[in-house]
Amino acid sequence: MQSPRATLSQHRVLVGAPLAVVEFMSPLSDRLSSGMGTGVQEQRATLGQGEVLPLDSPSQAEGSYEGLRHTRSVLNSLFSGALAGALAKTAVAPLDRTKIIFQVSSARFSAKEAYRLIYRTYLKSGFLSLWRGNSATMVRVIPYAAIQFCSHEQYKGLLGGYYGFQGKVLPPVPRLLAGSMAGTTAAMVTYPLDMVRARMAVTPKEMYSNILHVFVRISREEGLKTLYRGFTPTMLGVIPYAGLSFFTYETLKKVHAERSGRPHPYSYERLAFGACAGLLGQSASYPLDVVRRRMQTAGVTGHTYGTILGTMKDIVSEEGVVRGLYKGLSMNWVKGPIAVGISFTTFDLTQILLRKLHQMGYTAR
Repeated sequence: MQSPRATLSQHRVLVGAPLAVVEFMSPLSDRLSSGMGTGVQEQRATLGQGEVLPLDSPSQAEGSYEGLRHTRSVLNSLFSGALAGALAKTAVAPLDRTKIIFQVSSARFSAKEAYRLIYRTYLKSGFLSLWRGNSATMVRVIPYAAIQFCSHEQYKGLLGGYYGFQGKVLPPVPRLLAGSMAGTTAAMVTYPLDMVRARMAVTPKEMYSNILHVFVRISREEGLKTLYRGFTPTMLGVIPYAGLSFFTYETLKKVHAERSGRPHPYSYERLAFGACAGLLGQSASYPLDVVRRRMQTAGVTGHTYGTILGTMKDIVSEEGVVRGLYKGLSMNWVKGPIAVGISFTTFDLTQILLRKLHQMGYTAR
């Protein structure tokens, strides 16, 4: 404890010497700073324990927004693709069913015979019988088209980033590759449904009552392996078919934009581009389409087809090259362009509509 004299002398120094004031206040300032620092550290420790949640950094917020936008883009592509496939296949279902019946039989194809078959089916079983097997088609086509269109958008993004064309039209080779990869991905996932659809199209209603019945009977009587019969020719056929279809459609849109100055074609122009794409794609892969149909329906037609080359050899020896491997191609030239045109147009227009709806909802908020 300091004496009164020491205290008095200290006060005199404070009054008489400014430098001494600084020296006297320095320890006090250090103590205050130390106390404030301790308080800040305690506050930081308290925040770290989760009592008050800190705000996200700009980079974290941007990453969260990018993830949300990507998810929305994928969902939009899946929905647009599913709707496109459903509308396209339903529109041409009677022609598609007639084509399959001729593909799996040895009867000679002609436009007149195809018309007679459609007319006889209508008289015997009614108008809706022309869409027999379309439910199985929808079960296959909806996931197939959704996966194909969605994966095509994803592959375009990946290849665009790899080749430095992000957000732009891809060069020819990556453009062809993106379509082929999209078709292969979709076909691999949905192939058993394609097998079921082919069986329902060529058999009477009494044989298979519904889709589940087809799966059960094939599994019991022919084995699960039968569900993948014709898988190899399907994969070999879908590579040129999907590749050329997407390549042709994207190329025609690119050329149109460059020459017309309009980034978005009219609806009838999209239909025409899709028709050209379908015509080229299906013509290139048609023989393999005939082979896979023969292999898929071998269990109900009485034939035994084991390999692709063996099936082709049997078809050619019995029916010839053109009449066998290209049977029904003329009908496909009618059916295919219509279906592919509707499919591509529906997908594009649905994508545009969904983007506009999102922008309107975002602006409203």
